[in-house]
Amino acid sequence: MYKILRHLLRLLPALAAATGLAAGTDKAGYTLFQPTPAAELRELSTDRPDQTESPYTVDAGHWQIEADLVNYTSDHDRSGGGDVRTKDLSLATLNLKAGLTNRVDLQLMIDPYVSSKAEDRVAGTTAKASGFGDVTTRLKVNFWGNDGGPTAFAVMPFVKWPLSASGVRNGETEGGVIFILGYELPQGWGSAVMTEVDWVSDGAGGHDTEWINSITFAHNIASKLGGYVELFTVAGNAAGFKTQVQLDFGLTYAVSDNTQLDLGCNFGVTKSAPDYQPFVGVSRRF
Repeated sequence: MYKILRHLLRLLPALAAATGLAAGTDKAGYTLFQPTPAAELRELSTDRPDQTESPYTVDAGHWQIEADLVNYTSDHDRSGGGDVRTKDLSLATLNLKAGLTNRVDLQLMIDPYVSSKAEDRVAGTTAKASGFGDVTTRLKVNFWGNDGGPTAFAVMPFVKWPLSASGVRNGETEGGVIFILGYELPQGWGSAVMTEVDWVSDGAGGHDTEWINSITFAHNIASKLGGYVELFTVAGNAAGFKTQVQLDFGLTYAVSDNTQLDLGCNFGVTKSAPDYQPFVGVSRRF
């Protein structure tokens, strides 16, 4: 944990200096304690519902809550002659955001309730676990495009807290860094690509590396209704790790300038990925 935290602390001065890119703009002086006026708020942008993060930050001095109200994952693994059915459920998963400056926001992700059931039909056993899940801190820094332009880019390092191990937590410190590029396309389409490097526990005191890559395409369907399609992949260097590929679809509905509802489903393309993962969520800016 401490090594990861030290690296993040070393990054902070450089990341904070990136906010200097906003020098000379009308919004450069706004901070957590000097909020951006309502008339100058950028369009609501969220890190959900697609798995590709957004390159845009929460405006300085404002708060945002993004929640998976219900998220369900089902998988049937028949590899190696086995027959294991896994069902996971998470409720009220929260991403709490605070706009620190015009280009930096701080995020706290909390899993209040997670349950998992794994049924091994060959062995005739069933394992169940439930309880409070993980807590993760993230820092998003936008380098350009936050308040306009055809492209936008952000970097987001993160650390998962080493809470005590349980049936739904591994009790280890894990972390990584995310790079996000958003860009405009013709005919009203928008897109974003994401590359992420994760350091995950190997269960023996060390860490393996996983690489996540994704691309998402979004378009308005009606005045307040939008939709997206996404390709999401995970690769890793752990022994026996099989690359996972998902194809995701979802809808968003803008209730107001500060509130958004969403729903969708992620579908496994490869056998190693979960079969399907439906969800319903909401986002609210204050």
